Amino acid sequence: MNSGLEALVQFAGSPPGLLLMILGQGLVVVCIYFDLVRVLSVPRTRRRYIANSVFMTLALPSILISMISVLIYTASGSWLQLVGGVFVLVAVTFRWRHGSDEDSWWKGKGKQLGRWLRGQAAARPRAARAAA
Repeated sequence: MNSGLEALVQFAGSPPGLLLMILGQGLVVVCIYFDLVRVLSVPRTRRRYIANSVFMTLALPSILISMISVLIYTASGSWLQLVGGVFVLVAVTFRWRHGSDEDSWWKGKGKQLGRWLRGQAAARPRAARAAA
């Protein structure tokens, strides 16, 4: 095994690593819960809007956490956990990628926020005025 992967597995087994894994897996569970609420809610309702907004916000961090978990399970040789982790990774990625929905904060205000951030990044820094 690669020494970097061995160090990752050892860190994942330590108390701080276990705490981070628990918090990360909790985030993934919350993401999946809001996806379930989104699927079961009536379109164009407040409940669906909130569930979809939370899911779209947590989907990318959940995918990253699942990828790290799969890497740790692969390096440690926990094959049953690896299969479960890959299933969760593929399911969340699929739902995130193919779950196009109009009931989301990211469709309206999120796009406005993105345009504002791009405008701020493209703005040229102003030269400081010379002291008189």
